Amino acid sequence: MTPADAPLLRSRPMTATQTPTTPWWKGATIYQIYPRSFADTNGDGIGDLNGITAHLDYVAALGVDAVWLSPFFTSPMKDFGYDVSDYRDVDPIFGTLDDFDALIARAHALGLKIIIDQVYSHTSEEHDWFRQSRASRSSDKADWYVWADAKPDGTPPSNWQSVFGGPAWTWDARRGQYYLHNFLKDQPQLNGHNPAVQDALIGTAKFWLDRGVDGFRLDAINFAMHDPALTDNPPAPATNRARTRSFDFQLKLHNQSHPDIVGFIERIRALLDDHGTGFTVAEVGGDDSDREMKLFTGGNGRLNSAYGFDFLYADRLTPDLIVDAVGNWPDTPGLGWPSWAFENHDAPRAISRWTTPDRREAFARMKMLLLVALRGNIFLYQGEELGLTQVDIAFADLLDPEAIANWPLTLSRDGARTPMPWIGAAADLGFGSTRPWLPFGEDHRAIAVDVQEADATSLLHWTRTLIAARKAHPALRTGSLRIVHSDDAVIAFERVCDDETLLCAFNLGEQPRDWPIGIATYGDCLFATEGADTTSLPPLSGLVLRR
Repeated sequence: MTPADAPLLRSRPMTATQTPTTPWWKGATIYQIYPRSFADTNGDGIGDLNGITAHLDYVAALGVDAVWLSPFFTSPMKDFGYDVSDYRDVDPIFGTLDDFDALIARAHALGLKIIIDQVYSHTSEEHDWFRQSRASRSSDKADWYVWADAKPDGTPPSNWQSVFGGPAWTWDARRGQYYLHNFLKDQPQLNGHNPAVQDALIGTAKFWLDRGVDGFRLDAINFAMHDPALTDNPPAPATNRARTRSFDFQLKLHNQSHPDIVGFIERIRALLDDHGTGFTVAEVGGDDSDREMKLFTGGNGRLNSAYGFDFLYADRLTPDLIVDAVGNWPDTPGLGWPSWAFENHDAPRAISRWTTPDRREAFARMKMLLLVALRGNIFLYQGEELGLTQVDIAFADLLDPEAIANWPLTLSRDGARTPMPWIGAAADLGFGSTRPWLPFGEDHRAIAVDVQEADATSLLHWTRTLIAARKAHPALRTGSLRIVHSDDAVIAFERVCDDETLLCAFNLGEQPRDWPIGIATYGDCLFATEGADTTSLPPLSGLVLRR
């Protein structure tokens, strides 16, 4: 880090951002942990809850407000935990309920909130609910899943396609019917229209709230209900994007996004309101995600926030991308509160998508400054604070079912799920096992936690500084956002809250650019990367000024 990368805080001291009327989650920084890959305490090659607990001091030192844990529930792991066979227990590979309780206690002692995944659109085929449902058309759980008769010629009830490729229906001889699965055939679709199913899921949420969790990330919630008429989806118009899955050839109008999802969401929100300070964020993807995110978060009786895929699968970071994303969430009464993620367990590492190896260090600093400057909640994926790259996983080592099915046209999710590097010189990188479930990223040794802890100019320390500033400056955490300049490489926007106004400017290009607007009314420089100043913006640089 050059001297210009250091924060310059020469004026009034930082002030607390939250007021008694501001909920803890508004503008929060949330750290995502993928339990399989965080830390292994029993040497079986798979991370576990005790490994997370052992490293919560590190997470707290980042300054984040909360931790989002990807699934740790009982599961056959066909989709690595997103195929749940028992919603109310911990899979033995991760530990026990007692281990989870210990994790909650330690997190709360450190001032961290805990958010966990809830998967309400489907279960594992090994869930007892599905076993009972498939056993008989007259069982009390017969219609807990989506079953339908074959067409007269024996073909599936509709033309719906699975996200992972191929038909979204599988024939089951025991019932003499097809069952729906929007993902793997091992993930049968719950019938979210059934009040008994909703009651059971609400009961599951209450179970975890009673154990002390502080909120939920709702996985694929727009898949929770379907069109009961099983109407065929129409074909999707051709685009310039490659179609790698049969799913890509349809407009998904009838297998997801049913209007009745909103009523279920309101029930979830009411439960969390009863518990006081809970937080809900929805994962919403698909062609209609913007409308659905606003629908699911509008007003005061639905979810607190939602995040889409604006940045997660973008192959370039451009001013237009940012303008479009933030422009969809103006500071309008009644409109929901956005959340942003540049990386997660399903998307390739942004540092590998958005820049070249020789530019990574500069880009990572600019990218982190941009993320903390956005209006909304921000999510950091484990290792993002280190600048971890996407690992190239050989086909023989792939475990991701989507990547295997669509090889080589779908980039493996495994490459973003590799073990966290804690100790650069250790044979196991400090993960806890020398033969982990996925290969180590060998280039991760040089940027491991201990290496960056020892370097005051590292991305890790830079990230801590920026998160602290986001907490301290109301304009960054909860202020409004107004775009003041955008061109092919440079974007500048103001963040405003009460008497604080910050100007944030970024050069996303690889050529130096002149300062884009007048700065006569701006004073102190809070942050600058790559030597940016009020006369010019070097390549891949950023600057925050305070009026």
